[in-house]
Amino acid sequence: MTIFMYIFCLIVWGLNFIAVKIQGTPVSLELSLTYRLVMTAFLFLILICFLRPRGMPTKKDIPFIVIFGVCNFALSYLCLYYATILSSAAIVTLIFSLKVILTPIALRIFLKEKLHSRVFFGGILGVVGVCILIYPNLNNFQGFNDIKGIMVAILGTVLTAIGDASSARNANHKVNPIYANAIGFTVGSILMGVIVLFQGQEITFPTPFSYVCMLLYLTLFASFVAWLFYLKLVEKIGGARSGYMVALFPVIGGIASVLIGESDPSPYLFIGCFSSCIGAAIALGFRTQKQDSKLTLKRVN
Repeated sequence: MTIFMYIFCLIVWGLNFIAVKIQGTPVSLELSLTYRLVMTAFLFLILICFLRPRGMPTKKDIPFIVIFGVCNFALSYLCLYYATILSSAAIVTLIFSLKVILTPIALRIFLKEKLHSRVFFGGILGVVGVCILIYPNLNNFQGFNDIKGIMVAILGTVLTAIGDASSARNANHKVNPIYANAIGFTVGSILMGVIVLFQGQEITFPTPFSYVCMLLYLTLFASFVAWLFYLKLVEKIGGARSGYMVALFPVIGGIASVLIGESDPSPYLFIGCFSSCIGAAIALGFRTQKQDSKLTLKRVN
């Protein structure tokens, strides 16, 4: 079951931005995101009613959960949605994998946690991977949209890192992540709803098959089931080992981007994704964690 949950999260989140690309823009991205967040919030609230888990947040925890919801579920998602439409899903997935570098930096800034040197080495390889992937687009007119998409994707990833730091603080204070997700998605949906109303948009629900299917995919699988599985993985194998899947996101996103005809298979795509995967693995301390596991086994034996 652990292997199934790991592979499920890896594939579902690796295809996240491909789903956004297929979903398209029959309505504004803000409205599409609002639908996703509202539906996910309801699912988590229903889950709380059934499970009634321990670890309910206190009043002091609420501001940090709000930051978590605004950064991780509202603003970062919106930025990454726009980046996916402006650029390619492969590029956005690759940039998003840089969160394994940006999150430790955010933890250092906000929670004063130790910043390992491997984060810098991994970060260099990750940035090199992004540069290699976007290089072919720099000499053509369409490349300008790619650059805008890249900048928005970086902003979205930075916001995610800030949200991750807030999530880490909540975990340190024993806030149950199911409560945090329920409140976070609720806050995010309210914020996006306010943005939609402020823009004066007409509230309509598109009925094309591709839109409805991708909305259900992003809501049920990417936002609800995958998060529940991920929480179970953290409980069973730890946060560090669960985080390894982020290092493989560029491969999943790159392959899927080629399969749907969004990107052409090229040495730039292969080398860029490979470089980012290696960089993410280094930043996550894959080698160190593997050696630590072996030492632990030896001590037990």
